[in-house]
Amino acid sequence: MSGHWPENKLKRAAPYLLLAITAAGGLLRLYQIGSKGLWLDEAFSVWMGWQPLGQMFGWLLKIDQHPPLYYSLLHVWLALGDDAATVRTLSAILSTLTIPIMYLLGKQVGGFRLGLLAALILALAPFHVRFAQETRMYALLTLNASLAMLFLARLLTDPRAATDPIGSQFSRFVRTWRQVPRTATKPPPDFRTDLRWLTAPTQRRRLPLRTITTDLAWLGYIIFTTATLLSHNTAIFFPLATNLFILTLTALHHFISPTPLHPLPPTLKNWLIAQGGIFLLWSPWLAAFIIQSSGVYQEFWIPAPTPERVVWTLKNLLNPFLPEQITWTNLIWGLYGLLALLGLWRFRRRPAIIGLLLTLFLAPAIGELLVSLRRPLFYDRTLIWITIPLYLLLAAGVNQLRYRVLVLGAVLMLVTVNGLSLREYYTNFEKEQWDDAAQYVAGRVESEDLILFNATWVQIPFDFYFRFHNKNVAEHGAPVDLFDRGILEPKMTRADVPRLQSLLRQYERVWLVYSHNWYTDPESIVVNALSSELTLLDRQRFYGLEIHLYGTP
Repeated sequence: MSGHWPENKLKRAAPYLLLAITAAGGLLRLYQIGSKGLWLDEAFSVWMGWQPLGQMFGWLLKIDQHPPLYYSLLHVWLALGDDAATVRTLSAILSTLTIPIMYLLGKQVGGFRLGLLAALILALAPFHVRFAQETRMYALLTLNASLAMLFLARLLTDPRAATDPIGSQFSRFVRTWRQVPRTATKPPPDFRTDLRWLTAPTQRRRLPLRTITTDLAWLGYIIFTTATLLSHNTAIFFPLATNLFILTLTALHHFISPTPLHPLPPTLKNWLIAQGGIFLLWSPWLAAFIIQSSGVYQEFWIPAPTPERVVWTLKNLLNPFLPEQITWTNLIWGLYGLLALLGLWRFRRRPAIIGLLLTLFLAPAIGELLVSLRRPLFYDRTLIWITIPLYLLLAAGVNQLRYRVLVLGAVLMLVTVNGLSLREYYTNFEKEQWDDAAQYVAGRVESEDLILFNATWVQIPFDFYFRFHNKNVAEHGAPVDLFDRGILEPKMTRADVPRLQSLLRQYERVWLVYSHNWYTDPESIVVNALSSELTLLDRQRFYGLEIHLYGTP
C-alpha cells in the first residue's frame, strides 16, 4: 500500500498546494505580458473601453458582435493606464481567479485530489495563458462559465435542490432572524436599571449559514449564467447545454430509470424558475443580441469549418503550441485521449456526472458546427470555456491511476509538454506589429502626406501607437473612412475605385497601411488603384501588415 497517496497528509496540505498552483498560474499569465504590442482586436477593445458607457452601447450595436460586460469592466480598468501590460493584466487576473474555482469544481464532483489536479492542468494550460495575455473577453467568459458550473455542480450534489422550493431557505432564514425572544420584546418593570431590553435587536434568533446554501447556489447559478451570456454571445450554448442535460436527467429519473439516479436532478419547477431568472436578467440585452446575430448571419469573416479545422481546434484546446521539432506529437495526443478515457472510467458509477461533463463539452462544439452549416461560427477561442469539463476529465484520468508513481508520471508528462509549449509561446508566438509600423511611418512621414488604410478598422491599432508621435497627418480609409458605412469591415469593390482615385490625386505621397486584405481587398483593388496613379517608392513588411509608400519618382 506504500504506493498509494497518504490521503490525510495530502488533504491537510491541499490549501497550500492550491495556493502554490494558483501563484504559479498567475506568474505564467503575467510573464512577458507587455513584451508584444497590441494587435487589432486588442486595440479595438481599448478603443471601445475609452468610450463613455452610453456611447459604448451604441457602438456595440452599430459595429461589434459582443455583449457589454467585458468592455464595461475594461472601461473602469483603463483608469490605471492603457499600455499593453496594464490593459492585459485585467485578463491575467480573471484567468488566475479561475484556477481556484476549478479546484472547487473538481472537488465538488470528484474530491480534493481531482480538484488539485484540475487546477494544475488549468494553471499550466498554454491555451489559457495565451488568452490571459490578451485584451479580450475570453478570460472573463471562462471565469463566469466556471462559476456557473460550480454552482450547478453544487445543486446536483445537494439533495435539498430536489426537495426545497427556490427561496424557501431564504424565507425561513429571514423569518427566524426577525423573531426576538419574548423576554426582550418589552421593557421589564425596572427598565430604568435593567437595560437588557435595549439590546433586543441584537438578540434576534439566527440560523447557521449552511441552512441557506442551496438557495445561495441557485442565486449563484442564475447570476453567473447571466454573466456568461453577457461575456460573449456564443455563450448562448451554455444554458442550452445545461437545459439539455437537466431535462434529459429529469426525463430519465421520472420515466425510464428503475432506480434513483445519483445525483438527483433538481425539481422541474425549481429549474424553470431559475431559467426564468436568467432570462429576466439577460433580457435587457436580448434586442441587441438579435441585432448583432443578424449582422453576423449576413456576413462574417470566420471560414467554414472542415474536418481538419475541427481536429486543429480540439488540439488547440488541449495544447496549441507544441514545437514543430517534436516528432512524437501523435504519442502526446494519444496520451491525452487515454487520460480522457480513464476520466470517463473514473466516473463509471456516476453516469450523471459523465453526462454533465460530456454535454458541457460536446453540445457547444456541435452547436457551433450546426450553425456553421448556414454561417461559419466554429472558432477555438469562443469555445474556451468548454475546456473546463475537458480538463476535469483529464484530471479524473490522472486521479484514476491511483498509485503515486503513475500519478507523478502523468503529472510530469503534462508539466513537461505544457512547459515546452509555453516556451514556444513566449519565444516564437507573434502578434501584429502595429507599434513598430507606426514608429516607422512616424519617422518618415511629412505633414502633406496621406496615410491610407485598406481595411478601415486597422486605423484603430495604427493610431493607438501613432498618437505618441504627435504627427498631424491626414488619414483616410478605403473604400470609406472608419465607420462611415456603419460596419467595421467594409469590403473594397470596383465601384469604390473612382472615390479612391479622386482622393489620391490630392496628394503627392501616400502611405498605404495594408493589412487583413485577404478579407477586405482579396482582388488587390487598392494596390492596383495606387499603382495606376503613383509609383511605389518603398515597401516594408511587419508581422501582420505591410507599409507601402507611393509617390512621384
